[in-house]
Amino acid sequence: MADPARARKLAVRIRQIVSAAIESQVKDPRLGMVTVTDARVTSDLREATVFYTVYGDATAAADSAKALASATGVLRSTVGRQTGIKFVPTLTFVADAVPDTARELDEALERVRSADAELARLREHATYAGDADPYRHPEADDDESGAEESDDAPTQTRSAS
Repeated sequence: MADPARARKLAVRIRQIVSAAIESQVKDPRLGMVTVTDARVTSDLREATVFYTVYGDATAAADSAKALASATGVLRSTVGRQTGIKFVPTLTFVADAVPDTARELDEALERVRSADAELARLREHATYAGDADPYRHPEADDDESGAEESDDAPTQTRSAS
């Protein structure tokens, strides 16, 4: 098992190398506008998973996936040359789902904002069903109860014994 810090550093380096190699070395016409978003390396440094996104529709994503699969050997040898490690990890390319998830979250937030705006619009002209403040306040109760008592009524006091 390798040090987790070493695995993270290697993952960052693989992401950089693969991103640059896709731009300069892979000349496949099926390859669209690919962005390498992340890379993860297993703890034994034997396998690397490279996450990518493709700008375009589903056919562009499928074509880019095929192009990356066919260029895996070239990219792996480039990673081996530039990292200089003894065993070069196998590369697996996975389409990143983060942009789709982010788009769904943005749509959900927009729905919530519109619902909040609608609720605020309905609340503008709303009135209370009862009093505006339905709670008792002790200072107000003392003033009202004091006015109701007469001065003729005897008051009882207790002495401390």
